[in-house]
Amino acid sequence: MIQLRVWQSECVGQALKAFEYQTHFLCHATPAAGKTVMVASVAKALLERNKIDFVLCFSPSRTVSQSVASTFSQILGRSFNGQIGAAGGSYTYQSMNTLPRELWQVLGEHRVLVVLDEIHHCSGSSCDELTIGNSWGRTILDRIQGKASLTMALSGTPWRSDDNPIVLSRYTQPDGELHCDYEYGLERAVIDGVCRAPKIVLIDNREISLRSSELGLKTYSSIRETISQGHITYPDFLFRDEVIDHTLSEASKKLLEIRKQAPCAAGLVVAATAAHAEQIAVRLTTRGERPVVVTYNTPDAHQIISNFKTSSDRWIISVGMISEGTDIPRLQVCCHLSRIRTELHFRQVLGRILRRQTGEPSDIGGWLYVLAEPSLTEFARRIGDDLPGQHVVSFSPRSSKQSTDETKTSEVLQKEDYTTEWELDIDNTGTWDVAPEHNGARETIDLCVSNQYWSEVLSLFGERVSGGAI
Repeated sequence: MIQLRVWQSECVGQALKAFEYQTHFLCHATPAAGKTVMVASVAKALLERNKIDFVLCFSPSRTVSQSVASTFSQILGRSFNGQIGAAGGSYTYQSMNTLPRELWQVLGEHRVLVVLDEIHHCSGSSCDELTIGNSWGRTILDRIQGKASLTMALSGTPWRSDDNPIVLSRYTQPDGELHCDYEYGLERAVIDGVCRAPKIVLIDNREISLRSSELGLKTYSSIRETISQGHITYPDFLFRDEVIDHTLSEASKKLLEIRKQAPCAAGLVVAATAAHAEQIAVRLTTRGERPVVVTYNTPDAHQIISNFKTSSDRWIISVGMISEGTDIPRLQVCCHLSRIRTELHFRQVLGRILRRQTGEPSDIGGWLYVLAEPSLTEFARRIGDDLPGQHVVSFSPRSSKQSTDETKTSEVLQKEDYTTEWELDIDNTGTWDVAPEHNGARETIDLCVSNQYWSEVLSLFGERVSGGAI
């Protein structure tokens, strides 16, 4: 029998009490806190109390869906494969439109708890016969809302980069702030020993030169200053061998240090594209490493990830395959070299290295290495805010152009495992754009990054958490 953490027991109790008078429950718990075990425990209690007959779970990827099925089967003590005699089944949001009609009929004929994992991927609301939202959200409104006996939604980052409401969620009026039925933030998770203390290393350079026929020779003292001039973009730094080498060098030193205490500790590199992942693999190989590479083009990628979980391999490079909900506790160091720059994505990447293992030293943190790009720097500095910024939503239809743009974005997101998402760039407002290097011809500018690197280490909660300071 799994011993629940304090926060899990609290949330289970609150959910069971809430379900006596309401049908939907939203849990916001920081990434890596153990949401799946908690919700499976809620399902177990409801089944034992004869409040439900079956459980259906939906999540954003096959990897997470398979992990959910395994956890539910273990906690419920029954098969969870969607077959006859099973307690239920686990599916992806992408599969909802292709599931057999008989499965949806179960909602009308039996008492079913529907679990919606990482619900922030699903936007939608209905008012006066008008429905807004993406495809996943509209499917939930059409096929689950009002039909499932109970619904329970989970998220580690309950906000969206656009201003659309998360489906089934409650917002205060008129300010549009999200109401969560239970919240478990990162700071408390670190204090409780549930999550590792995040240590974010912002990498910068004091001498960056640009040269062109029109520009001449210009020298800048930081990545922020260089980008602000408008001559080059953030991805221009990501693909530079010397930048990759320095980032990997710093991260490798930290990983070797951690492995002295935790011999199975591993590192993750989040790459921008499949070609970028191969470039990074070559750079790691020159350092004597033998990295594992998983992208949306990799055959048997899910099996490779599963093997990596229990192997002694030091590094894995991913493009869109090790994202939210993927459980590899031995990951303790990460290099964020993705072009995606949204706060939601930043926090989910950080969450991959914060999941504690039983018996690991309490002073080992989760180390994230990231270039000091303006948006990423801002995200890093406010990682202690559970709901950062002013995340308000709009319940009004958007303009035709916005709707078209949203449809395109939705189509991208709904590729299984977000395969194409990782080929795109997102600015800090959440707008999706083709990466700048693909936007036609531009003047050739030579970028020279010196060896004058420096780093700022943000030790979050250092003054308030024992062992948090470096």
